Order: sequence, then structure tokens, then C-alpha cells
Amino acid sequence: MEIFLQQIINGVVQGSVYALVALGYTMVYGILGLINFAHGEVVMMGAMISLSALTALIGMGLSPLLALPLSLVLAIAVCMLLGYGIERIAYRPLRHAPRLAPLITAIGVSIVLQNLAMMIWGRDYHSFPQLFVNQAHQMGGAIINDIQLFIVIAAVCVMAGLMFVVHRTRLGRAMRAVAENQHAAQLMGVNVNRVVSITFMIGSALAALAGMMVSANYGLAHYYMGFLLGLKAFTAAVLGGIGNLRGAMLGGLLLGLIESLGAGYIGDITGGFMGSQYQDVFAFMVLIAVLLFRPSGLLGERLAERA
Repeated sequence: MEIFLQQIINGVVQGSVYALVALGYTMVYGILGLINFAHGEVVMMGAMISLSALTALIGMGLSPLLALPLSLVLAIAVCMLLGYGIERIAYRPLRHAPRLAPLITAIGVSIVLQNLAMMIWGRDYHSFPQLFVNQAHQMGGAIINDIQLFIVIAAVCVMAGLMFVVHRTRLGRAMRAVAENQHAAQLMGVNVNRVVSITFMIGSALAALAGMMVSANYGLAHYYMGFLLGLKAFTAAVLGGIGNLRGAMLGGLLLGLIESLGAGYIGDITGGFMGSQYQDVFAFMVLIAVLLFRPSGLLGERLAERA
């Protein structure tokens, strides 16, 4: 029972990160019908920038209590500019092109960002500094530490804030109008280019936060860390119903739980033939199953009915 509860906690923590990244995928797809495969690399850039800024600020003598939020704000600002630049330079000229063109462009942007990060930070793994005593807490025999608690609480707050923006603000109404019909929204006075750019910037801000969460949780950052994380978050978005915000959150949490429980029990199921290192298999098994049996995702039909 203790092992089961521990895997549930690990799955919720990991799923919270997947959900944050999946929201970036689903927002862009909901408005443009575009899968931004460079989004995982934006997560990586957020992790590397925040880590570099944090190391520099602490080296300047700032207290960790001040250096941590400042580095996060800097990473969010840089990633928002990066997201704006990606949309403005790589995607906007191809907005009315065949769907294959922006898809290939997204893969190209992903490769460019990976190589840019490799040139700036190198191929080595970078350690996240130990800023505070990471206190461990007992919960029914399982353990959750302060960083994991922060990840879950911050993810819930950010997702609730995003839902408020989308459903209760003027910007959110403009986003939903553009997602419904770009031409009709433009005729009603909505600045479509501005809405699309802001959508990319919000998604990039969430990616920067997720990048810092991942590097803090595992204590490492690497130029290639965004590739697999991006694929898993895309799987989470597809599982929940890509284009649906609630679906992205649900898919992220479910995928995190599936991976964690699978990693915890795959050894027992296979008699020790496979171990926890095969946990990545579950994400892609889920992707294949969803595409075969429910391509619209768990909450995708609701979106289809509205369309």
C-alpha cells in the first residue's frame, strides 16, 4: 500500500508538469490547428535560462529567497519573447499554407533551438543548486518533499488562473472567438495576429515555469531535456483531447499516474524482465491506444460538438 501511495504521489507531481506543458500545445492547436513541436525546446530553454540566472544571481551575493523568483521571472520573460519570435518568424508566414509546411517548420525550429542551447551551454548536464533544505514529509507511509509540494500547488494555481483568463476576461473571449472562426472574429474587430502572438507567449511562459520545475525536481538540466518531455506532453494533450484546456490538464495527470504506476509495477508484472527504466514506453503505448480507439481524446467530443 505504501508503494502504491508513493507512486500516486510521484505520478501527480510528474503529471502536473505534463499538464502545464500540454496546455501550451493545446492552446496553439485550439486557435491555429497547429502542433507546435518546438514547444518542448521552449521548456528546455526556460530550464537552462533560469538555472544560469539563478547561479549568476547567487554568485553576486543575492539570497536564494530573492534569486529564485528573479531567475524565474527572467526565464519567463525570455521564453515569452522566444515564443513571440517563433510565431512571428516561423509560423505566421505559413498560416495559410498546407498543414505539412508548418509541421516541418516546427520540427526545424526544434532542431535549431536544441543546437543553439548546445552551443551556449554545452553538452554537459548542469546541476540545480541546493538553495533550501528540501524537507521530506510523511503521508500515509509515502514521502513527498517541499519541491514536489511546490510543483503541485504552483501547477494548480497556474492552471486555475489560465482557466479564469480564458473564460472570464476580454482576452479569453477573443481567444475563443479566433478559435471558433478567425475570419468572423476579424470582422468583429478582433486583432487575430495579436491574439495568436499572446497565445504563443502565454504557452511559452507556462513552458518556462515547467522547465524550472523539472530541473528543480530532478536537480539537472540538459540541452536535450525538452525533446522527450515535449513528446510526452503532446501525448497528454492528445489523451485529454487536444484543443481542450480541461482535457490537457486531465491528460497530463492521467499520463503521469500511468507512467508512475507502470514504472512501479512493471518489474512484478514481467517477473523482473523489465524494470522502471522502461517507464517511457507507457506514454507511447497510451498515444497509440488513443489514436486507435479514441482519436478525439477523452474530452474531445465536447470540443467537436461546439465546433
